[in-house]
Amino acid sequence: MEFIIFLSKIDKEILNLLIKANYVVEENKIECLLNKEIKGLHNFVENKIIICTENAKRKTNYRDEKKRPNKDNFKTELAVRRALRHEATHAIQKCNNNKTVGDIENLEDKLNQSKRRSLEFSISKFSGSYAKEVEAYILEDKPKKVKNMIKKYCL
Repeated sequence: MEFIIFLSKIDKEILNLLIKANYVVEENKIECLLNKEIKGLHNFVENKIIICTENAKRKTNYRDEKKRPNKDNFKTELAVRRALRHEATHAIQKCNNNKTVGDIENLEDKLNQSKRRSLEFSISKFSGSYAKEVEAYILEDKPKKVKNMIKKYCL
C-alpha cells in the first residue's frame, strides 16, 4: 500500500492498532474513483477504512521527486495522515456504540475555513452525523489522542 510511505511513526502505530482492532485498511478502491474529492472513507458495515491516496496526491499536486523535485509534497503527507486519523476516529466512534467519544460542544469554532468546507461536504455527501464529523475533523490533527482512543475504545 503506497499510502504507508506518507505516514509518520505514530500514524503507522494508528494503522497497526486499527488492524489489531479487526479493521481492514485498503487503498484506492472504486469508491475513490466514484468521488474524486474524498481522501478516505469508513465503511461502517464492513469495518473497513479506505485511503484514497491517488485523490490526495492529485488534490495536493504531488510530484514524484525522481522526475521533478517539489518541496510541496509535505501537503500530500499531511492529507494522507489526516485522512487516516479522520477515518480512525469514525472507527473509534463505532467502537463507542456509534457515538462521539468527547464533548463536542463549541468544537466547530476550532475548525478553520478549509475544514468547515470539508465538514459541509461530508455532511451533504455522506450519512455521518454532524457531531461525529466535527469530532473527526478536530481529531485528525491529534494523532496521539487518536492512538490512545483506539486503545481505550477498540482494543
